[in-house]
Amino acid sequence: MNHKHLALLASLAIFSACGSSNQDNAADNDQDTTATAESTLELLWSTDSTLQVPESVLFDGQSQVLYVSQIDGKPDGKDNQGGIAKVGLDGQIIDLDWVTGLSAPKGMGMGGGYLYVTDLTELVQIDLANGKITKKIPVAGAQALNDVSVDGQGNVYFTDKSAGKIHLLKDGQVSTYHEGADNPNGVLAVSDGVLFAASGSLYKLDANKNLTTLAEGMDKSTDGIEEIAPGEYLVSCWSGYVYHVKADGTTTTLLDTSADKVNSADIGYDAAKRIVYVPTFYKKSVMAYQLK
Repeated sequence: MNHKHLALLASLAIFSACGSSNQDNAADNDQDTTATAESTLELLWSTDSTLQVPESVLFDGQSQVLYVSQIDGKPDGKDNQGGIAKVGLDGQIIDLDWVTGLSAPKGMGMGGGYLYVTDLTELVQIDLANGKITKKIPVAGAQALNDVSVDGQGNVYFTDKSAGKIHLLKDGQVSTYHEGADNPNGVLAVSDGVLFAASGSLYKLDANKNLTTLAEGMDKSTDGIEEIAPGEYLVSCWSGYVYHVKADGTTTTLLDTSADKVNSADIGYDAAKRIVYVPTFYKKSVMAYQLK
């Protein structure tokens, strides 16, 4: 990997979270400080190892809980063994089986009182109030649906890694928003476009769907994306890396657990407290880190 390590001075600024995978968290996720080039991650806690292949973590600022998707089987298995757990912000498991009957669920996003999760070839809608599945939306030609992000208008963006596509659920209809990407995984709706991570690079589609490369040279297993400051992001890679992508496109490695064979799949983020939540996949836990 080709990582550029630069010593930069960055000014502190106050701002609000703009565009998030959780539309309903906008008020709770106000971001107070700009990440600097010297940012670090400090381990706060880890859950026990009862989570069944946790793939994604989503922070719910309103309910003050974490939602964790559990594959509980093969990543491509249509077996109805998967589900979603609720985890406290202290790392304690609240409900291991909050939602059941899914097949290898992966990325999640929230909007309009619903949780959206990809489930291989379907986008599943879940009532946040009671954890009941309210709708399963089939996606024509879907091969391996992955991450989800909901914008401020309630539009749901989600990736199909194997098909190289980004889909859009808008007004109840699914359409292909972008295609031709190289294994797109993580997706993040922001105020002025849509970001996606694919094969070691971070890209942005503007409102007119013009494509820009924001960063390159990360591990090829790029997974989750979270915005930590205007134009600055955290990108996780399944192999065990978390990168800080700065506004100038340079990257620094904040976490590397690859030697210990600890994965870092689709991360979650509490912007108000600057806490990063890392699902460890085969290690069956979620680890919380303070971003400093």
